[in-house]
Formats: sequence, structure tokens, C-alpha cells
Amino acid sequence: MPLDERPALADLVASWRDWVAGRRSLSEQDVDELEGHLLDRVDALRTAGLHDDEAFLVAVKRLGAVDDLSREYARAHSERLWKQLVLDGSPGADGPATDGSGRPITLARRANGLAVAIGLGVGAGLAVKAADLLGAGPDFLLRNAAILVLPFLAAWFAWRHRPPVGAIAAVAGAFAVAALVLDGYPFAADVAGQPAMTEVLAATHAAVALWFATGVAYTGGRWRSDAARMDFVRFSGEWAVYYVLIALVGGALSMLTVGVFAAIGLDALPVVAAWVLPCGAAGAVLVAAWLVEAKQQVIENIAPVLTRVFTPLVTLMMLVLIAAAMIQWNLVEADRDLLIAFDLVLVVVLGLLVYSYSARDPLAPAGWFDRLQLVMLGAALAVDVVVLVAMLARIGEFGFSANKTASLGLNVILLANLAWAAWLQLGFLRGRLRFSRVEHWQTAYLPVYAAWAAFVVIAFPPLFAFA
Repeated sequence: MPLDERPALADLVASWRDWVAGRRSLSEQDVDELEGHLLDRVDALRTAGLHDDEAFLVAVKRLGAVDDLSREYARAHSERLWKQLVLDGSPGADGPATDGSGRPITLARRANGLAVAIGLGVGAGLAVKAADLLGAGPDFLLRNAAILVLPFLAAWFAWRHRPPVGAIAAVAGAFAVAALVLDGYPFAADVAGQPAMTEVLAATHAAVALWFATGVAYTGGRWRSDAARMDFVRFSGEWAVYYVLIALVGGALSMLTVGVFAAIGLDALPVVAAWVLPCGAAGAVLVAAWLVEAKQQVIENIAPVLTRVFTPLVTLMMLVLIAAAMIQWNLVEADRDLLIAFDLVLVVVLGLLVYSYSARDPLAPAGWFDRLQLVMLGAALAVDVVVLVAMLARIGEFGFSANKTASLGLNVILLANLAWAAWLQLGFLRGRLRFSRVEHWQTAYLPVYAAWAAFVVIAFPPLFAFA
């Protein structure tokens, strides 16, 4: 289709051409040749199913990989273009920008985003409180926390990105299955009356699986797209940052409120504990989601800083943990808390790694930070091997249990991911691979974690007699 029939794409190409033509080293013939290459790539990407605006952004970056000038343009403009596609809803090829189902993203829908987020946040808080008022005990609330809150987040994503009906049905089905399993299985309390280990594992893994399920709504149903998955990874990391900030400020404000009321002889602690904290914690899930999408330009500047600050610290922590494992070398009697700490650090490493990939310029050459990441991956592999050996030794000595089996499975999955990630990172540092290969591995591996979490939720309770 000619450019005059695609006005939005024509505007983007014109902007790119004006920028390139401003470089004195290029003649008009050179610019024409570059534009021809760019349009060829755009047409190929459109044939592959991308919209015009998406195809243009990807084509500029790919052209930049072989042309220094276009590479400079891609670096200068890709962030702005990405924000237009995801946040501002710039016009598409055939008119207004569209969502996952092809509907236009109207200005009114964007402007009402905060009201919708607050409304859904209030709904999430009321859902938690309603369950409490109806007599559900703490065990029920903890077991069903994700089922009570995350549907409102999925509804926000569905309103924001308009996924197709099939994607919405799949997300709703995931929540229905989780509810049937968590509230239908006959979990048995332990001798002290505490929840069974299979119940704890099912609840925690259900939260992970349902978070991935909400990601289907976030991507507008395009879950198979690497770019869409990376966008969800970026959202998840930024959401965590905002949620922690909201939690810290909310906690400080709650304590100040209690102190002020205490100064005038009133005890506000019961009200804060019974209403403010549970409702606020649930509602903050939606407020943080709105902040991520409404203030993308702020956190985009913070993300690279966070990864560069915490990567060296986490690498140092793992080296210390390896030293601790060397000191406590009786792997059969290895301290359980130490093994749990190892697993938590490995999860943090993975999250930090993927989040750093989402914030990295894919066209930038390998640098010192990429080498540091390879060191971090090597330390993580060493930690994972120590944990695996310790878990196998403990299983050989004491037999299988739900907790040890879940930990063993997680570490096997992490080992496969980290080992191949380290190999790809090494290839990138040696100039044999493009960074896109490194990034693709992480986005392609995300469904493995979702599948494992779902397996633990559904299969572990009956496998271990609901104990």
C-alpha cells in the first residue's frame, strides 16, 4: 500500500527523513536509498502482522544495526515512539491508535484512566473486606488474596488494552480454576493447627500463575509476541517499584495517624488495622498500575539506574552466600533458612536480569555492565548448583516432601534458564550474537515459570495428600 494511503506512517517516515537529511554528510540520493531500505523493512514487518507504527519502530532499529546514522536516530527517537504506542495512543496507519481488538484508543478513555483505576482499587479493597466481614478467617484471606485482588487488575488491563474476547475468557478461566482448586481441595492443617504446606505452596504459586494470567490481558492478547512479553516484564518491574513506594508512604502515614489520634486520647489502631491496611494494600495494586502507565517517562529514567545500583550489590551478596555454603559444607544438614535465602536471591537475580534487559538499548554495544552481568550469572549458577546438591542430599536422607520437591523443581528450572542465559551473554560479549538473542531467551522462557506455578497449584496437593 502506498504511503499516501497510510498518512500516519507517512508522517513518521517524513520525520525520519527530515532528521536524516539534516546530516550534511548525506546527499539526497543517499537519503532516498536509506528510505527505500526502511520501507522495505516496514513492508516485511507489516506482512508479519505488525501495525504500521510498530513496524516503523522495529524497522528503524533494525536498519540502525547496519547503518550508524539510522542507529543514532533509533536511539534518539525510539523512546518517544514507544511511549506514543503504549501510553499516548498516537494515530495509527488508518486513523486513531487501536487497542488489541482494533478499537480506537479515545482521549476520553485515557483521561478517565485514574478514575477507573481508583474505582477498581476501591472494588479490590471492598472485596477483601467483604470476605472478612462474611466470616472468612485469616487462612481464607491469605489463600485467596490473589483471587480477590488480581481480577480487578485484569479488568484494568482489559479496559486499557482491550484484548480479544478469547483472551478475556482465558484469563477468567484461569481465575476460576484457581478458585476451585484453592477452595475445593481438602487441605489438612498440621498438628499445630497451621495451614498445610501444600496449601501454602498452592496459594503462593497461584499468585504467580495468576500474575502471568493478567499479563495476557495486559498484552492485549498478544502473549506470543516477544515485544509484548518484554513490555509486561517492564511493567512488572516498574509496578513493584511503585507499589513498594506506596506501601512505605502508606505505612508511615498510617503510623502518623495512629500517633495523632493517640495524642488526643483516641485509639485509631483497630480501625487502621481492620480497614485501612487491608483495603489500602489491595487498592494500591491498581493505583501502582495506573502510575506505571501514566508516568512511564519518569520510571523509564529510573530503571537503568536501579539495575546498575543493585546488580553489583546482588553479585556481592551471592559471593558471600557461596562463602557461607563453603563454611557450612554438610549439605545433608544444611540450614533450611540458608537454602531458602539462596532461592530468594536466585529469584531476585532473575528478576533483576530480565528487568535490566527491558531497560537496555538493544543496539548498544557490549560494555562493562554486560560483563558484570555475566559475573552475576556465573555466581548465580554456582549458588543454584549448591542448592540443588543440598536439596538432593536432603531428599536422599529424609525423603520427598512438598516443600523440598517444589524447591527442587524451581531450582532445576532456574538452572536451565541461568545456564543458557550465561552462554548467550558470553556469545554477545564475544560479538558472536546480537543482544536480541539474549533478550528473546528470557521472554520465551516466561511461560515455563507460569506452567510450573500452575502445576504446583493443581498437582502438588493431591500428590502429597493435601498435607
